[in-house]
Amino acid sequence: MLENLEPAKKLDAPSGFRPGLEFDGNEGTATTEGLAEAPNFDEFLEQRGYSPDEYEIVGAPRTSQWQRWDGEWLTSYRFRFAKKSTSVDLPTLYAQAKKAKAPKAVKTSKGKAFVVVPSDFQVGKTGSRGGTQELLERVFESYARIEDAIKNGKYEKVVIIDGGDIIESVSNAADQHQLATNDLSPMQSVDVATSLMLDLIKMCAKYAPVTYGSVASNHCQFRHNKQTVGRPGVDDWGIVILQQLRRVTTEIGLDVTYLIPQPEDEGFALDVFGDSQHIIGCVHGHQVRRPDQIPDHWKKSTFGSQYLAAANILVTGHFHHTRVQELGQAPSGGSRWWVQASTMDNGSDWFRRNSGEDSQPAITCFELQKGVYYQGEIKRF
Repeated sequence: MLENLEPAKKLDAPSGFRPGLEFDGNEGTATTEGLAEAPNFDEFLEQRGYSPDEYEIVGAPRTSQWQRWDGEWLTSYRFRFAKKSTSVDLPTLYAQAKKAKAPKAVKTSKGKAFVVVPSDFQVGKTGSRGGTQELLERVFESYARIEDAIKNGKYEKVVIIDGGDIIESVSNAADQHQLATNDLSPMQSVDVATSLMLDLIKMCAKYAPVTYGSVASNHCQFRHNKQTVGRPGVDDWGIVILQQLRRVTTEIGLDVTYLIPQPEDEGFALDVFGDSQHIIGCVHGHQVRRPDQIPDHWKKSTFGSQYLAAANILVTGHFHHTRVQELGQAPSGGSRWWVQASTMDNGSDWFRRNSGEDSQPAITCFELQKGVYYQGEIKRF
């Protein structure tokens, strides 16, 4: 009965996948033994003396499979890991400008615009969400999702509105606290923030012409002994960063239009399609103490014929949470909408402790279509 039956041949693991671990002081390669289930790679390293607090997995693991003598399939995993950087890499604008090349924009659909509102990055600030390293990781994750949306949407133009507080600074009400908690100097913060915005502009410019605007904000104000000095539409770190971006993008030939406030103003208005149907008013929001005061501020600005008077979409930052509110009828028809943008900062822990409230970081975006009234729809990336 058993003739012509042979035991299954024993299959050994490939010679290139022998279990082991190599580390040169900065990065290494680990290979697991044959496993029936995928391991937790962080735990695998920690068991061998490499804490996840100090080391991170790099890239995707490679695998090799074989069948054991009893028929069970085993998998060996080989993966790279590296020591986490303890310092922040600060790429200079000059170096980026020298290496960058103007991308060719893809074909787009007429009459559609994608609006990106990076707000309250507060670069240099540390908090419960981490420091500069964690902020960079969070921002680039959002950028990747935003790029997918722009690529799939085939927009005629992309509008980027810096909603303010792009850096943390060290001259606000709690200036002594900022000196203790910031992990970057103001100069380093400006460098990192400018590089982040340049990366966003270059990414968007691959798909459509870009309009970039920046408002004046409280963390970016020119202050001396906590007092605001200078002209808000000129003496502001966000405006200075925009000026540097304009120099770099002009040098490398990107199709970017820039908008800043009038010297004595803190915001501006943009007619996206030039038809008065989608006019975005942009202001940081520190002009009032509470978010519920924003609608009244807009009404007063309209009555006083200020730069927000013609707007039918108001975009603000400052209050570190997302809100969309319908506010009456616009002169061009349709409704007026207030879009309060999300924050991307590392956490306002003093506010959380005092109020009990917190919000998840994100970059607020929305789509506009020519000839169609905006209906208050947003996306958080």
